[in-house]
Amino acid sequence: MDAPLHLRDVIDFLQRRYPPATAEPWDAVGLVVGDPVAPVERVLFAIDPTEEVVAEAAAAGADLLVTHHPLLLKPVHSVAATSAKGRVVHSLISAGIALYVAHTNADIAAGGVNEALAAALDLSDTRPLVPVPGTALDVLVVYVPEEDAEQLRTTLAAAGAGAVGDYTGCAWSVTGTGEFTPHDGADPTIGQVGRHERVVERRIEMVVPPHRREQVVAALRESHPYEEPAFSFLTTAAPASAVGSGRIGYLPYEITLRELAEQVATALPATAQGIRVSGNLDQVVSTVAVCGGSGDAYLDAAHRSGADVYLTADLRHHRAEEARAESGAPALIDAAHWATEWPWLPVAARALDTDAGGRLETIVSTRVTDPWTIRLGAAETGGTP
Repeated sequence: MDAPLHLRDVIDFLQRRYPPATAEPWDAVGLVVGDPVAPVERVLFAIDPTEEVVAEAAAAGADLLVTHHPLLLKPVHSVAATSAKGRVVHSLISAGIALYVAHTNADIAAGGVNEALAAALDLSDTRPLVPVPGTALDVLVVYVPEEDAEQLRTTLAAAGAGAVGDYTGCAWSVTGTGEFTPHDGADPTIGQVGRHERVVERRIEMVVPPHRREQVVAALRESHPYEEPAFSFLTTAAPASAVGSGRIGYLPYEITLRELAEQVATALPATAQGIRVSGNLDQVVSTVAVCGGSGDAYLDAAHRSGADVYLTADLRHHRAEEARAESGAPALIDAAHWATEWPWLPVAARALDTDAGGRLETIVSTRVTDPWTIRLGAAETGGTP
């Protein structure tokens, strides 16, 4: 029989998928309420940690509530039950339900909010609309006698060199001939003063994060057999990351903007806002940029990307007007904030199922927590008031 999972185990699964360190500096992600050693058997996924959602979690017998939006994004000085957020905290604790938040770290992640939104539209060949800058790595090149090469490589790896993704101790090497002539004042490990020497040496190359350079150099000097080891650092340009804000991809076939908007309305949960469109409804489109949640910060990126359409939420009047006035600007589709992020919930639930090896029951909330509840007087096209 499998050992029961504890909250800390489930948090570990979630953090591997959505590393907290990748969240925006202003964000508030991670464990909000709960004891890491508490057992977890059932998990509810939702967008908002509202009182209604907590009641839903309690009714479902959930031990953990995972939400996209933070409960305590801004600093608070009280969680008394006299406020809505305080009541959420009290209700969670009273029901024995933990709360965990994955917000901007889930937005940018592979398999995160934006990829789920792109998948809801069957977009292919997707890539980040605004890639996260890759990690800058220098390349250490060092020459060492063949018989000392493996010991030096091991020492450098322990100091932080050669780490690439989930791998450590990575190196490239080739054997050749090193030449040098010691002069007066030298104390050569190999050879004699005044005589030119030739030694079988190995050239070792290992990547080094810039912030680890001093530690690696100190380890190199300590471990290298030579009085004056020959080494250098090559500075490299950080490649763009495979994760980032938004996504851009291609529709399976060309359709009109009207047809795409209808497809969006079908693919996303229904809300009072519905789907707003800016552009020529008869325009044929094939390339679509998306950003779950508030996305007017990426209007310029969507334009630069060459997308025919940009799907997001919370577009402000002036930003949308200015963006559409630009030559070659994409058409705009504006959906409800909650609706554009909801497709991630079943994706995240399935991922946790996989990571937990079937030892958890996951539930996806279908409760609409969009704050707008009714729309009156909607018209398809603008006109005279």
